[in-house]
Amino acid sequence: MTMPSRCRLLPCMLALALTGALHAETSATKLPVVKVTGTAPSKSAERERVRLAHVPGGTNLIEPQRQPRLATLRDALDYQPGIVVQDFFGGLDQPRLNIRGSGIQSNPLSRGVLLLEDGLPLNEADGSFVIGLLEPRNSSAISVRRGANAISPGASTLGGELDFHPLTAADEHGRFGVETGSDGRRATQAALGVEGHTLDAHIAASRDRYDGYRHHADGERSSVQANVGLHLPDGFENRTYLDWARLAFHIPFVVPKNRVDTDPRSVMGDGDTPQDALLDVYRRNPRRATRQWRLADRADWQGESLHQSVGAYWQNTDDLFNNETNYTVTHGQTHGAQWQMDVHAGELGYHLGLAWSRGVMDRAFYATSPQNGQRLQRFGDFALVARNSNAVAGMNWHPADAWMLLADTQWSDIERDAQDRMGRGMLNQHWHYMTPRLGAIWVFAPQQRLYANLSRSHEAPTFWEIVSATVAPNNPMAADTELIRLDMQKATTLELGGEGRLTSGTDDNLHWSLSVYRSRVSNELIATTDAYGIKVGTYNYAGGTRHQGVEAGVDGSLPLVTGNAFDYRLAWTYSDFRFLGGIYAGNRIAGIPKQMLSAELLYRIGHWHLGPNLHWMPTSTPIDHANTPGLRQDPYALLGMRIEYRGDGWRAWLLGENLTDRHYASSYVISNRATPGQPAFLPGNGRGISLGLDYRF
Repeated sequence: MTMPSRCRLLPCMLALALTGALHAETSATKLPVVKVTGTAPSKSAERERVRLAHVPGGTNLIEPQRQPRLATLRDALDYQPGIVVQDFFGGLDQPRLNIRGSGIQSNPLSRGVLLLEDGLPLNEADGSFVIGLLEPRNSSAISVRRGANAISPGASTLGGELDFHPLTAADEHGRFGVETGSDGRRATQAALGVEGHTLDAHIAASRDRYDGYRHHADGERSSVQANVGLHLPDGFENRTYLDWARLAFHIPFVVPKNRVDTDPRSVMGDGDTPQDALLDVYRRNPRRATRQWRLADRADWQGESLHQSVGAYWQNTDDLFNNETNYTVTHGQTHGAQWQMDVHAGELGYHLGLAWSRGVMDRAFYATSPQNGQRLQRFGDFALVARNSNAVAGMNWHPADAWMLLADTQWSDIERDAQDRMGRGMLNQHWHYMTPRLGAIWVFAPQQRLYANLSRSHEAPTFWEIVSATVAPNNPMAADTELIRLDMQKATTLELGGEGRLTSGTDDNLHWSLSVYRSRVSNELIATTDAYGIKVGTYNYAGGTRHQGVEAGVDGSLPLVTGNAFDYRLAWTYSDFRFLGGIYAGNRIAGIPKQMLSAELLYRIGHWHLGPNLHWMPTSTPIDHANTPGLRQDPYALLGMRIEYRGDGWRAWLLGENLTDRHYASSYVISNRATPGQPAFLPGNGRGISLGLDYRF
């Protein structure tokens, strides 16, 4: 898979321009060199830790720079309670992200959570996103507010929000790294940052390539992210972001269950069955290629009792997606703005926020040739417009030093307009909704708190659900599209939990977290696939559903008398999601593992960290809503290891994954009722080794 030379030149030109600006600022201010090791707590992480302490629900604070490899989203979000990342193809593609089941029914994952960059949305205006565009290497911190605990004025889904805080010159002044590994993994990354009296600037670039564990699974991603900050007296700060990313990968697609064990590298087309002949991926060439530009700006005013922020963003996305039977070609632009204000007046605090976004998409559908994978006739052409207006108001009250009570409500006005340019009509949908929340926090001991909240959430369908394409693999000339009228998915959630940090010495600490939640969901958006594992439509489930679970985690260090220590972390996520009524009453909702456990134990001796890790799914998971016997994702346990050296600015690491070479299904496509022999499973990666080296200055 090759990248056009023009696409290579764009990030290079951007890098040269920003490097010149950085040199000018450095020359003017004559700054001394400052060494940053990359493992100290970042300023963004410290700010987020304070802010998350005022959230009456489950949260995560991840510092990616403390991890070795950061090629994928799973690398960054590993060992986190309440967050389950399931690989689709094991490379630079589109993993399935599960937070309380929100959006898990989309295939591939394209909704359910709000992604943010420094508090400003990364999603398109219809709520969708291309998750493979994310570059976690350039984040100093990732803040996750699970469930209805999101604090952004535009967040309203059951899954909550993930906020990526980009590295700035305050976090690092320079970095260069290389990586290599099994199945053709290779990556390079570089960054440069400078600080002046009032200005700072940071630019980072990366490139990843992956040949793939499975056949027809290669991919590549290139990314450039830059930001410039302005700091003025009286607490004013402004930061401007410019991002460019290009993602391209081939899709090995699904296989029948028996091939997961017998030939996990294979794809449809490697066998001699009628299904292989019909779904041959070598001929149909399923793939995805996405390019995105993004420009954003955020200004903050911080006073003793008043904090205001205002931001605006614009992004342009071109996306080509061939799912074996049809091409979906999308050209979209989204722009938006938001304002937030926090006021503290003694025992009371107030919060106000406004958010607005609008997106325009041109989306065309073409049938895929079964002989050579080329585009055939255009059978759908749509003009799509999404608008969102949100307002939030809330207050918090401290009746006593150890207690805080919170109440807020959000009002949303949402529009999804779709017009068929081929003259087959239009579908305009408009929703209004209120999402109130009540919460309480009790700090029963220093750095120990308990919380509770009762909240509402809602999620409007994206255009991936509203516009549906149906193409029979053996009859592409009969391809057709339809506009689907859908209702908004709504949920009421009760959550109880707590988190805290125990510290008895400078090298001894333990952090624990526990959340228990129960959500009653109405009109859940359910996607369906056909007998070939290809998405064919979405509907609102009329019988009601229930999402409930437990999210628990612990991490810390155990010092030894020798002066060394054990570093440990463990995360357990239990999910019990079921249909309450209707045709599947009592069944488990497919797509969500009942239990996921991840753990790591590292022995720390001097500059070295080494030890094993485990990723374990102890129970089987149904792949269809009918819970057909025998058609389940089988349990698996994956053993890995990590060896890391951290020196004076240098870091080297060796990672081993699936060391026992276990054959397992990492994920699958979800259907209403599956059949034996149906292509539905995605084999996980086999044994793999990765090596990396980076230097920070």
